[in-house]
Amino acid sequence: MKTEQKNTKKIIISLIALLAVIALFFGIYRFTRQDVLKGSKTITVEVIHKDASLNTFEYGTDREYLGEVLADEGLVSGEEGAYGMFITTVDGETADESNQEWWCITKDNEKLGTSADQTPIADGEKYELTLTIGY
Repeated sequence: MKTEQKNTKKIIISLIALLAVIALFFGIYRFTRQDVLKGSKTITVEVIHKDASLNTFEYGTDREYLGEVLADEGLVSGEEGAYGMFITTVDGETADESNQEWWCITKDNEKLGTSADQTPIADGEKYELTLTIGY
């Protein structure tokens, strides 16, 4: 009977010690973590118009996807499609579909394989929206 009580005491003491260690680590985590702040990511978006003029925009955001930022800032508009927004207008210029014009999205001058709504963003990235002619 006494060994059973000793084993129970050891288990209870071990559980209390484990809970104390967990509480300590949780406290350290809560005081040292960085809060996500609005504007925690900064991205640059360059718009290359049909006449080859260039406008550069810099946005601070806590959004996760490029399409969200572009829509929030009012830089783009378009039609909803199977893969998110199909961008038709950027920075006030609308692509003319009858002339096979469309907005090409690139990241650091490399074409993306995703739509703006499916493109995750990270701090410091640069994107380009170029009015392109021809499919």
